Amino acid sequence: MRSLRSRLTLFLVSATLAVVVLAALVAVQVLERPDRSLFAAAFAEEVRILSQVLSEDPDAARRLGVPVAGPPVEIGDTRFRDARSISRILAEAGVALPVRVVGDEAARTRQLAFEFAPGRWAYLPYPGYPPRNWPALAFYLGLVIAGSLAVSLLAATKMTRPLRILEEAVRAVGPDGLPATLPEEGPAEMRATAAALNRLTGRVRAAVESRMRLVAAAGHDLRTPMTRMRLRAEFLPEEDREVWLKDLAELDHIADSAIRLVREEVEPGSSETVSLNALLVEIADELGEIGRPVETGPLAPLSVAARPLALKRALRNLMENAAVHGGQARVALAADGGAALVTILDEGPGIPEALMARVFEPFFRVDPARRRLSPGAGLGLAIAKEILDHAGGTLTLRNRRDGGLEQIVRLPLGDRADA
Repeated sequence: MRSLRSRLTLFLVSATLAVVVLAALVAVQVLERPDRSLFAAAFAEEVRILSQVLSEDPDAARRLGVPVAGPPVEIGDTRFRDARSISRILAEAGVALPVRVVGDEAARTRQLAFEFAPGRWAYLPYPGYPPRNWPALAFYLGLVIAGSLAVSLLAATKMTRPLRILEEAVRAVGPDGLPATLPEEGPAEMRATAAALNRLTGRVRAAVESRMRLVAAAGHDLRTPMTRMRLRAEFLPEEDREVWLKDLAELDHIADSAIRLVREEVEPGSSETVSLNALLVEIADELGEIGRPVETGPLAPLSVAARPLALKRALRNLMENAAVHGGQARVALAADGGAALVTILDEGPGIPEALMARVFEPFFRVDPARRRLSPGAGLGLAIAKEILDHAGGTLTLRNRRDGGLEQIVRLPLGDRADA
C-alpha cells in the first residue's frame, strides 16, 4: 500500500463504502416504519376480547380453533419471555393477565400465550422472527465492494499514469545516462508528459555531445602546438631536453585519453562475438612483454557480445592498473549464471573507502604524487567503465581483506567459445 495508485484505490473504495453505508442508515431513518405501540395495542385488544370469551365459554376455544394447553415450558429450541408492553396495556384497561411470547428458534415461529383460567393457556399466532437473508446481504455488500474496487482501480490507474511514464523513463535510462524516446500517445496528459520528457532528453543529449566534442576538439588541437614544442625541445641542452620531452609525452597521453573517452561516449559502434578467455590471454602476453606481469588463473571458455577493440582497451586498462599499482596482476574468468565474471586481483595498497565512490570520475587519482612514478591522465577507469556500460556489463571495485584491490567485471554471457 505504499504506491500512490494503491493509496488512491484504497481511498476511493473506502469513500464509496462510507457513502453506501451512510445512505443506507439515512434511508432506514427516513423510510416509514411500523409503530410498535399500535402493534402492541392491537394484540392487547385481541387478548382482552378473547380472554373474556374463553372465560365465559371455555368450549369456545374449540369452536374458534384456538389451541389451549398448559403454561409454556422451555424445551429444546422453545423459549419464552414476558410480553411487557401488551401486559402494561391490559393493566391500564383493568385486565390483569400474564402474557408471554413463546418462540421456536429452530422453526423461527412465535406465539402469544395468555392464561384465561387457572392452569389453562391459550396460544395465538404472533409475528415470527425477522427473516435471515444473510446471503442476499453478503451478495449485495460483495457487489458494492467489487464494483467500487473496479471503478476505483480504473480511476487511480488513469490518474497515476503520467507518473508511471516518469518511472518508465527512469528505467529506460541507457548507458549514456539518458532515457530512451517515449511514445507520445494516449490521453492528452500522457502525450504532454511524454513530449516534455522527450524534449528534455533531446536537449540534455545535445548538450552532452556538444561538450564531449568540445573536449575532443581541444585534445586534438593540443597536438599541433605539442608537436612544435617537441621539435623545439630537440634544440635544447641535453639536461633540459629529457625533462621537456617527458612532460610533452604526458600531455600527449592526456589528450589522447580525453579523445578516447569522448569516442566511447558519442560513438558506440557495433558489437561482435568476442572470445573472452582468448582476449585475456592476449592482453596478459602484451603486458608481460613490456615488463608488467599478469598471472592468468582459471579461464573458462566464454564468449560475450562487445566491440572487440573497445573491450580490449577496457580490460587492458584494468589489468595494467593492477600490474602497475599492485605490483602484479592476477586474472581469472568464470561463468556466473548468465554472465561472464572477470576477476582481477593485485597486491597493492588498495583504495581508501572514503574515495571509492570517486574512482570512476575523469582525471581522478587516489594519490596525485603517483603521477611521477606512473604517468597517466587518470582516465583509465572512466574509459573502462564507459566501455563496459555500453556492453551491458558492470565494473565493481572493492578492497580485499588481506590487502590489495579486487576488480570485478560482469558481462552478459554469449555463446561459449571453443577451449
